[in-house]
Amino acid sequence: MANDAAEIEVAGRAVRVSSPDRVIFEATDRTPAVTKLDVARYYAAVATLGGRPGESRPAAVAGGAPSDVGGLLRALWHRPTTLERWPRGVREGMVLATRQGHERDADAFYQKRVPSGAPGYVETATIAFPSGRTADEIAPTEPAVPVWAAHMGTIVFHPWPVRRGEVEHPDELRIDLDPQPGTDFADARRVAMVARDLLEEVGIRGFPKTSGNRGIHVFVRIEPRWTFTDVRHAAIAFGRELGRRTDGVTTAWWKEERGEAIFVDYNQNARDRTIASAYSIRPKPGAPVSTPLTWDEVAELDDPRRFHVGTVPARLEPGGGPHGDGVDPWAEIDDVAHSLEPLLAWYQRDEEEGLGDLPYPPEHPKMAGEPRRVQPSRARKPAE
Repeated sequence: MANDAAEIEVAGRAVRVSSPDRVIFEATDRTPAVTKLDVARYYAAVATLGGRPGESRPAAVAGGAPSDVGGLLRALWHRPTTLERWPRGVREGMVLATRQGHERDADAFYQKRVPSGAPGYVETATIAFPSGRTADEIAPTEPAVPVWAAHMGTIVFHPWPVRRGEVEHPDELRIDLDPQPGTDFADARRVAMVARDLLEEVGIRGFPKTSGNRGIHVFVRIEPRWTFTDVRHAAIAFGRELGRRTDGVTTAWWKEERGEAIFVDYNQNARDRTIASAYSIRPKPGAPVSTPLTWDEVAELDDPRRFHVGTVPARLEPGGGPHGDGVDPWAEIDDVAHSLEPLLAWYQRDEEEGLGDLPYPPEHPKMAGEPRRVQPSRARKPAE
């Protein structure tokens, strides 16, 4: 083997990692430097650890991961997944290309199509973008896949909320609680606890995780029988209802209208919009991780930065985690798929009261029923 490469054994496969000593995250006053090999080893650990003990059992819901798979693999299981690649490492001032064709002018980019030369065990799924174009994205089915992706410079995994067997009907509702200027993690935590109670009120179990920054994500497994538009409407209705239950919550798309509040980013449920997966590293100083939690942990957590590449794998080892059993806090997420009907009933009620759809992201095609996609401060006032 060449001196500039290492090899990791994961689930019976040997995965080559080039430039293993390259520093991906520089040391901080809280964390040591993280190399490319460290990233690959981290993903090998969280892709294999955290399953429920005992015999492997199929998921209770169609398409879900078996009971014994690792935490990261449960999050990515058979999902078309975009790779966020930082081949040069993560440094202050580096630029992530957010639009196709801008990759040459950036330090990092999104890989939406399976890279050429991918090993044979990397399976794929064909998805359709809002433009109508299609692409074959990776759809992980074994632990070696995220380790190989780390070799390719991947830091973050962005799975679609669908499985490759049913790519037009999401099986996840994703609630993104995003702190706006003037708010912080403590505000997101307070709102998240209200969100939990609101979901439970309609018989829905949500699974929380840190965003890897200041926010909190709550994922809900749903029956795969609604469209992307339906799921997005459910997220809008949930955000509005959440704002009725507690102060400091907004669904305003335009930043100038949000104020000091927690923004419920309903557009994370639009087609081709994704959220960093559970156990994904985020490109921030210290290599923080988007970490699944129990609700008791959410209520007590004061600093999400404690969850990073150096600390998260231990949660999934024997004796680790919130219950001391090393089981992924999201191990039961595939046990029940919920109905969206209660949230869609809220959306219909809001429509009848004059609250309709909200703007889509700027790159999304214009949708039926969508209001004008114009920043309010730039909109022309009607003539008197």
